[in-house]
Amino acid sequence: MAARSSKSRGKFWNFIDSIEGDKVVWIIVLILIMLSVLAIFSSTPLLDDGNKDRIDIIRDHVGIAIVGLATVFGLYKFNRIRWFMVLSQFGFLLSAVLILILDLHLNLGFIKAQNINHAWRTLSVFGFQLHVFEVVKVAMVMYLAWALHTYKKDSFRIADRLAATKTFAFMGKPLWKRIVYLYMPVLIVCVGILPGSGSSAVFIGAVLLVILLIGGIPFREVLIGGAVGLGLLAGAMGLYKASDGKILSKFERFETMFSRLEAEYDTRILEKHKEKTIGFYAARDSILQPYGAKLAVHEGGPVGKGIGGSTQKYIVTNIYGDYMFSFIVEEYGIAGAILVILLYVSLLARGSMIAKLCTKEFTKMAVGGLTLLITGQAFMHMFVNVDIGPMTGQTLPLLSHGACAFLVFCIAFGIILSISRMTTKQIRKEEENATPIYENGRDDIQTSLDVLEELDTNI
Repeated sequence: MAARSSKSRGKFWNFIDSIEGDKVVWIIVLILIMLSVLAIFSSTPLLDDGNKDRIDIIRDHVGIAIVGLATVFGLYKFNRIRWFMVLSQFGFLLSAVLILILDLHLNLGFIKAQNINHAWRTLSVFGFQLHVFEVVKVAMVMYLAWALHTYKKDSFRIADRLAATKTFAFMGKPLWKRIVYLYMPVLIVCVGILPGSGSSAVFIGAVLLVILLIGGIPFREVLIGGAVGLGLLAGAMGLYKASDGKILSKFERFETMFSRLEAEYDTRILEKHKEKTIGFYAARDSILQPYGAKLAVHEGGPVGKGIGGSTQKYIVTNIYGDYMFSFIVEEYGIAGAILVILLYVSLLARGSMIAKLCTKEFTKMAVGGLTLLITGQAFMHMFVNVDIGPMTGQTLPLLSHGACAFLVFCIAFGIILSISRMTTKQIRKEEENATPIYENGRDDIQTSLDVLEELDTNI
């Protein structure tokens, strides 16, 4: 019996050892997925939410988790970086098409725009709810990885062909290539996202600008680009406010941005409306979610209330989405919060290490950009949950509930693991092909001895 148990353990550890790619990232992925299943089961109220009960929600999420893990493993086994590059160059085109369908509220039969919670953010594709902005995040990071790689190699084929003509001769200049292939796609995507979500537009724009900086684009140009973007946003919001929404009426989400920036998420707001019944309840509803999230963090303490002990899950609607970190702190305390923070910090550290090992600009920027995207969104989610900054609606990657967001981040993790696997194999191959130092040293010593012997003979 003991021999059989020892043999089983041996097979298990052999299987673990056979897994390629960065094992720390693998561990982070597995822990996040397991935590998400546990947290979503515990954070779902026993009461019916009108559409699905607790069992339906957890059953859906377990299915999504299985599909997500299969997606990570499938991409991890993919061993053609060239195909990642080929697909990445269409990232901007895919983003632009999805945003266009969304902004024009098109209904093409198999794919149609949806207005959910008074916002146009999702498309229904054969019945599956596709969150456009989540797809755009990863698609644009991969596009910029390709564009920066191609820019460094100076091999933009279309630009070079246009530069050969008199009319478009200016396309031969590096500055114009940066404008057309780097700056304009970022600007177009951010402007396209604004009608549906101002916070997503700002967040995605910020991440993409940081990627440009990491990619070696001049700091002054990126700074100017960021200032222009913020200037356009401030001007558009000012114009919308001054005209009471008559001008730029398509950007109705500006109203939400104003309300979140000006909101008082404190019980003191209730004092202003205590004499008016309707005003009091409206004020109460406006602070219910953010104040409930703050209360959850406050009540967590060092070790939390324990699994299933949360009370704010009955107050904060869908706490397992935008307020997942608050829920984790309430049930698992500061210890749980530190664990989650360490997971994302470790991911940032490992992603940086993998990027340094990459020999190609594309793989370096893809890993670095995706790591920055995941950790950046995670910390933005945490900041909002602990009342640092206005509400953004950004989920906690691979922990919050949401099929599309979960699967998109699984794709991001799969790409990181695939690149780490291929990079490790390439480094190992180069080491095996290299001439051993010992052999070179032995040859050098033998040569030196022969020379000395010949000198001795001549003397």
